[in-house]
Amino acid sequence: MNGNGRQHRPGGVGDSPLRPDAAAKVLGTFEYASDLTAEGMLYGATLRSPHVRALIKRIDTKPALALPGVRAVLTHQDVPGSKYYGLIVRDCPVLAIDQVRYHGEPVAIVAADDAETARRAAETIVVEYEILPPVTDLRSALFDPASPRVHPGGNLVRHQPIRRGDPLDPAVQARADVTVTREYQVGMQDQAFLGPEAGLAYPAADGGVELHVATQWLHADLEQVAPCLGLPESKVHMALAGIGGAFGGREDLSVQIHAAMLALRTGRPVRMVYNRQESFFGHVHRHPAIMRYTHGARRDGTLVYVIAEILLDGGAYASTTEAVVGNASSLGVGPYEVEHVAIDAYGAYTNNPPCGAMRGFGAVQACFAYEAQMDALAAQLGMHPLDLRARNAVKQGSTIATGQVIDSPAPLAEMFDELRSMPMPSAQDPNALRPGGYGNTTHGEGVRRGVGYGVGIKNICYSEGFDDFATARVTLTVERGEPVAHVHTAAAEVGQGLVTVQGQIARTELGVEQVTVARADTRVGSSGSSSASRQSYMTGGAVKVACEAVRDRVFEAARDRGVSVPQGSMLLGGKIVTVLGEPIADLADVLGEKTIEETREYRHRATGPLDRLTGQGSSHVQFAFAVHRAVVDVDVELGLIRVVQLDVVQDVGRILNRLALEGQIQGGTAQGLGLAVLEEIITVDGKVRNPSFTDYLIPTILDMPPLGMRILEHPDPASPYGLRGAGEPPTLSSTPAIAAAVRDATGLALTRVPIRPEHIALCDQEVNADV
Repeated sequence: MNGNGRQHRPGGVGDSPLRPDAAAKVLGTFEYASDLTAEGMLYGATLRSPHVRALIKRIDTKPALALPGVRAVLTHQDVPGSKYYGLIVRDCPVLAIDQVRYHGEPVAIVAADDAETARRAAETIVVEYEILPPVTDLRSALFDPASPRVHPGGNLVRHQPIRRGDPLDPAVQARADVTVTREYQVGMQDQAFLGPEAGLAYPAADGGVELHVATQWLHADLEQVAPCLGLPESKVHMALAGIGGAFGGREDLSVQIHAAMLALRTGRPVRMVYNRQESFFGHVHRHPAIMRYTHGARRDGTLVYVIAEILLDGGAYASTTEAVVGNASSLGVGPYEVEHVAIDAYGAYTNNPPCGAMRGFGAVQACFAYEAQMDALAAQLGMHPLDLRARNAVKQGSTIATGQVIDSPAPLAEMFDELRSMPMPSAQDPNALRPGGYGNTTHGEGVRRGVGYGVGIKNICYSEGFDDFATARVTLTVERGEPVAHVHTAAAEVGQGLVTVQGQIARTELGVEQVTVARADTRVGSSGSSSASRQSYMTGGAVKVACEAVRDRVFEAARDRGVSVPQGSMLLGGKIVTVLGEPIADLADVLGEKTIEETREYRHRATGPLDRLTGQGSSHVQFAFAVHRAVVDVDVELGLIRVVQLDVVQDVGRILNRLALEGQIQGGTAQGLGLAVLEEIITVDGKVRNPSFTDYLIPTILDMPPLGMRILEHPDPASPYGLRGAGEPPTLSSTPAIAAAVRDATGLALTRVPIRPEHIALCDQEVNADV
């Protein structure tokens, strides 16, 4: 038996079997969506707007149609069904209709015999624009009555207040011995997945279409694609193609409708693959944010009140801005007990690039601000940053700002102790790599070391009453004398190891060695999105309950054969065994030629919406926590930063696959490092200036420091196996920890990420002291 009181199954839950796609990806033989081919296929290309905001006066497609090899040129007039789609709000046109609202918006699509011809044809399409002044200032878009409206209904996507106690009462404020008020900014981060948007559409004999695409949510795609094609969902079959990363950027549609339209028009398969520059225009990004916070605390560090305004730039279309605002507001004070809270979170339409889901989903932006505030309070109070956090940290039974009670373990006190006990790096070695890397830009004359901390709280699964469920079909049969389990879900494997986890659960529950996991498609019910750190919880839960149903039928079949199956019996090693592991019967003998199949849906416990006026409500399913410590070296003369070491402690409820879990924590930490010191999409008057990996900088192996890691297991009794979603929390806490370490090294306020060289060079110290 293992530490959780269950029999250990090799390759089962708690083990770390190798991923089935690992060898192919290492060897370069894995088939990604951009590798798909079909006999007689055409190539699709997109004409995108060069303007940020403009009226479309005329589109002339004749020059493109005149090119040899061009088979179709389509505009909004050719959309066969609904002209709008969207994950939450159907406000995004399939192809621009009367105007464009952002730089790079799709205007027309082309299918041709080869990719080069398709690209050249798109360039020959003549579009006459009337350029309009863009709405790019976030505050003006929200609060200036004279600001132009990006959409007819105005520029507000959502305003979510959170009200608890009365922080504006002078008597309440008087209880605070120390107050800190600062404004913070977070730049626009890109998901920067390596596999570009891609898909292959086949026209079907029944007039429908088959679409193989890199996506995070097949059924949400289906619900948007079918109406735009004017087809019933039964005539749109979607299958998951190989994905090279996602991180939220594949939740919204990209090539799906366009490729399908071209395939239906031409009667031939059509492949669409974005190049790197087009990818930057073809998916949403992390919301840039402006946040103003006031914290009041007593002399002993106890928080008295928090007042915050959080502004999130959703760009030209809504995408998931509404839900991002819900997350940012409800988690806006962080993992801390505060009696008096007033938060106002706003999501806005602008003519900046559309923003939506990215790992951390609104909680990242808020975490940077509230953690910077905690550091500023600690400095004023003369307290160690972790001591201040420990004094105010939530625990099981605490009530957060929305009135929701944390009813599962929240072991922050233990996590802080673990972090303190982790070894610090040694003093700077004269031969060690310094800021500036291998450029040898410094010999340490202006290098200073700093240490900083970050703590994050993240909701897991979908919130605010969303009908969040997952479906799994599990089949058990005998093949060549051995029992074999087959698992089929629509859950997207986006690199996180979900296929492996599904196999582990089937081995654990059915006691078989051989498990196959079918390719995800829409021939089985929805599994929801591969986002919100929810798939191990939700699809894992669905596989578990489907396996349990199969197991019950195996026991019935055994009893029908006269086998006595006592209460508490299990399946283990291809046999039915007693609770003590004593064999009762062979699975192969019990099943014979019989095939057992069960399909089950799994739902988490109910959540509810936030009150639109007070923000009160139990809106979240589960909370996850991570804490980071960062050690940095900063060259204050050159403005260069090197992260020397990162250490992380995270509670995951229960480890299903340690190897995959560690990869998730490492990856989340790397993305947090990128936001702290490197990554930002630069826009000037709404135009993207750095749509390439030459100019959009992401961490490389040379930027990532050693990562110390300690993983705690405090099971959540409400979740499958007690697990806690783990992919997003490290993205929250790593960014503020690195920023805090840079502040510690420089003494500067540094209220914006990513931190740039000009923010920290000593020659700019006076200018940046208030930044």
